[in-house]
Amino acid sequence: MRISARADYAVRAVLELAVRQDEGAVKAETVAAAQAIPHKFLEGILGDLRRGGIVDSRRGGNGGYRLARPAAEITVADVVRAVDGPIVSVRGERPTGLAYTGPAEPLLQLWVALRANVRKVLEGVTFADLATGELPELVRGLAAEPAAWENP
Repeated sequence: MRISARADYAVRAVLELAVRQDEGAVKAETVAAAQAIPHKFLEGILGDLRRGGIVDSRRGGNGGYRLARPAAEITVADVVRAVDGPIVSVRGERPTGLAYTGPAEPLLQLWVALRANVRKVLEGVTFADLATGELPELVRGLAAEPAAWENP
């Protein structure tokens, strides 16, 4: 599985809005500068996030972006889906839409299991968790495994 630059930038932008939620609307330029995200690229991402119900926008001198709902109600999976679509796909298709025959038949269960585990992690982490640095035990446990930090 690969996390696209678009998804990485989107997660960082939403996190920036989460930690600044008491400031009201935050300008895209501020988010871009704080997270070193190209401004033009961020504008497109923020549009996707707005259409996905993750952020709201306001025009004008006091305009900008803010979370559309509380940070505790927005998961990393919500943001990744808003900008990239399905979290796990095989050749651009959802695993449940695939069919294999012969010796490849067990692959379907493998891809579905992979998707279930990725979803468990990304759906289990909210932006409130990230903003406070208090990640769920599942994530902390997985990250604490020494093998998780190795690149085979």
